[in-house]
Amino acid sequence: MSHQAVPSRPWLAGYPNAVPADIDVPLLPTLAELIVRSSQEFADKPAFISFGKTLTFREIGAAASAIAGYLQAQGFRKGDRIAIMMPNVMAYPAVMFGCLIGGYTVVNVNPLYTVRELTHQINDSGAEAIFVLENFASVVAEALPHTNLKKVVIAQAGDLLGLKGKIVSFVAKYVKKVVPAYTLPAATMLPDALRAGAAAGMKPVDVTLDDLAFLQYTGGTTGVSKGAALTHRNVAANVVQCDAFLGWAIRPVPDNVMVTALPLYHIFALTCCCLFMMRIGAACLLIANPRDIPGFIGILQKTRFTLMSGVNTLYNALANHPDIRKVDFSNLKFCVAGGMATQSAVAKNWKSVTGCSIVEGYGLSETSPVLTINRPDLPEFSGTIGYPMPSTDIELRDADGKAVPMGEAGEICARGPQVMPGYWQRPDETAKVMTADGFFRTGDIGVQLPDGTFKIVDRLKDMILVSGFNVYPNEVEEVIAQHPGVLEVAVIGVPDPQSTEAVAAYIVKKDPDLDAETIRAHCRTTLTAYKVPRVIHFREALPKTNVGKVLRRMLREPAA
Repeated sequence: MSHQAVPSRPWLAGYPNAVPADIDVPLLPTLAELIVRSSQEFADKPAFISFGKTLTFREIGAAASAIAGYLQAQGFRKGDRIAIMMPNVMAYPAVMFGCLIGGYTVVNVNPLYTVRELTHQINDSGAEAIFVLENFASVVAEALPHTNLKKVVIAQAGDLLGLKGKIVSFVAKYVKKVVPAYTLPAATMLPDALRAGAAAGMKPVDVTLDDLAFLQYTGGTTGVSKGAALTHRNVAANVVQCDAFLGWAIRPVPDNVMVTALPLYHIFALTCCCLFMMRIGAACLLIANPRDIPGFIGILQKTRFTLMSGVNTLYNALANHPDIRKVDFSNLKFCVAGGMATQSAVAKNWKSVTGCSIVEGYGLSETSPVLTINRPDLPEFSGTIGYPMPSTDIELRDADGKAVPMGEAGEICARGPQVMPGYWQRPDETAKVMTADGFFRTGDIGVQLPDGTFKIVDRLKDMILVSGFNVYPNEVEEVIAQHPGVLEVAVIGVPDPQSTEAVAAYIVKKDPDLDAETIRAHCRTTLTAYKVPRVIHFREALPKTNVGKVLRRMLREPAA
């Protein structure tokens, strides 16, 4: 099918021929239907791989049904919020799918949260039960008296792996080292909950597209953490959009395996790895601890994989590790990146190591998450965020809400079936980000290129003002990252009496002899004078979120 560009969607002309301009929103399945259907359609195919053990679609479907049955037997009703606090272990998809088919709302909790952060999220969401990996149970125990949680279920890393003897003791040893002591006498262990739920059976639930599937909390990088209320329609639409735009390139590959290193409680991995793979009958290779790069590479050496997802810092860390050359990348067909800007130096290095280009996309928790993505048949990394998804409108607007001309920078505003109805119980915050004509204001600045693709310039709030000129940190980082002596870099604005703000660069060295003057000289070759960093700090490491996103605000706090 070929596309005619329409005035409001000039990007359609750049779509691959196989991709429709729109998806059929009225015919979307709920996530509950998607899970049940795939469990039957792909019953004997591998669905999840963890610690060398595989669960089939049938097995994960049965575990989900048992979780739903357990929650029903405990008196929880459709619409109740259930929190999950786990990294990428086998228990996570089983519990999440059980909540979704039971009509419950999943509250994804970062397992690295402190007692204060966990307490806020449980109380804000109104969650009444939590499933937690035992490594993080001590935090739940401390937060418990300050919440209305009625039920705590504790999982162990070996749950659902059906392991025997030596392997059980290996997983226990691998994980037990990091299990702080906790006291939760009323808690239930996950295998007991599964047995009870299977015995009780799951009663049918009428789940609709308007029901809330997830409360996906924003990282709190812009103030208090808020729950993006995502319906079954929002997330299912995004899964179908991913399939429409990418499926024609991915589906023909037999027995796809997606390397899932980003945590499933993060919206990127949740939709693009877990639920998208569920829809197309592909397996997720779960990486429980992606920060352990040698361990991660060891897993890649032992497993055949065809697809990979990651963020810039992860691709960078893998490509720079000496053991990466021992991994067989011959089956790798597609690498997707999101979550933060991918630097061209990292993409180039990754392609030289693996032979596979990085295809970058863009989205947010509030948009389930994918708004735009590059073509999957892209021969080289483009440095853009690609084309808007089918059924998605994107406009760049100025501070007054007016559309800016092609080629000019403006705030990225988006409308589509994947965009949330609003923030959980925060009409004031919702009003700040939703326009009268139904567009969501992302807070990111972008430009539209003549071919219809979009390029991110930066976060609105990260822009640096030097003597009245706008400096975008991404641009300066991109230039510095190309110096061979640089491993990682982050750029922020610091207060300056002469020029309002000065450009400051924080650099992790690859070459121990690298100095500040060398960096400035390198920058002067491609950046105008006011963009060249005036302040340069060398660091052993940069502060990052658990997903590997560099936290500029953490650099800004001591600087301020």
